[in-house]
Amino acid sequence: MADGRFDDRTAYIAGAAWEVLGEEPVEISAPGGKSRSSLRLHFKDRTAIATLRANFRRTHLEAFVLEQLAPHCDDIPKVLGVHNDVLFQSDTGETRLSEEIIVHDEGDQLELAAEACAAIFRIQAAARKTDLHTALPHLGANRSWIRNFVSSVEALEAYSMGIPDTFDYPAVAEYMEHPGVQFLKWDCRSGNAAIGGDGFVRWFDFEYAGLRHGAEDFAWLIGDETWPIAPDKMADVMIETFDPNCGHEIGAYLEYLSAYTALHCVQRLELIQKEVKSRGWLTQEKVRKFDDAGVHPEFAAQLCRTGAYYAAQSRLTAPLSRNFEAAGRAFQAMSES
Repeated sequence: MADGRFDDRTAYIAGAAWEVLGEEPVEISAPGGKSRSSLRLHFKDRTAIATLRANFRRTHLEAFVLEQLAPHCDDIPKVLGVHNDVLFQSDTGETRLSEEIIVHDEGDQLELAAEACAAIFRIQAAARKTDLHTALPHLGANRSWIRNFVSSVEALEAYSMGIPDTFDYPAVAEYMEHPGVQFLKWDCRSGNAAIGGDGFVRWFDFEYAGLRHGAEDFAWLIGDETWPIAPDKMADVMIETFDPNCGHEIGAYLEYLSAYTALHCVQRLELIQKEVKSRGWLTQEKVRKFDDAGVHPEFAAQLCRTGAYYAAQSRLTAPLSRNFEAAGRAFQAMSES
């Protein structure tokens, strides 16, 4: 059955491509599914990405950020042009990092992880050479956001005997309050990076860019439920790739990263639980192909292993380790049944 809305969208984008790029594509494909904002344009001798978001302000913010970063790093797409609400950008590659990493052995996986983390640090370093800090929003800056972020740990109660009394909600909330001093891409899940024809890892989707501590980008990657690397190995990767010029001392940086990652894992777990109720469990292959939420019990179990490890690295979140471990056992049992 034809999808009229998709056909209308591709026709609109094809017309915009003619205006900006001087030619219409011979084919338009939807690598993330027809409902996604970004489509791949196939020309006679190249490909490009066209992004048409529901909120045109996000599109223009993304274009602005990419143009500001472009002179200082090569770890991002290049802006090819903007036509009203359509952003045209270079194609960073057909293979997502989330798909590429699972076909390698552990040694190569760690190399890919290091390349991905180093690219994030380079992007943040590039941002420090711009005036983006004067133009971008501060992310997670209001009290209600922080309160919801911290109180989400209650989602772990269903798998254990409750949140320990030693978990100090006010202290954790205070620790999570951080001024926007560092550029963030945001949403650095492995599905938002691709391997180019030159073999390099590049990150895309910058529509939520803003300012915060800086470690949050890495929490998105480490706390990606589809990410196959053990949490202790990722800790080693972070130490190896850490940028001493990022404005933080490494010890304090890693402790903040640990606490934030633990809470981020709870957020992802909440999302998985919500999606299971509405859609049921998905296959791992479908999740990776369409960059979907990791709605599979093994992915949820991996998320709990990551949460348990990183919670234990910070005094403030250490009480949550047993909750993550209990939840992990429950999801592991589901994946084996």
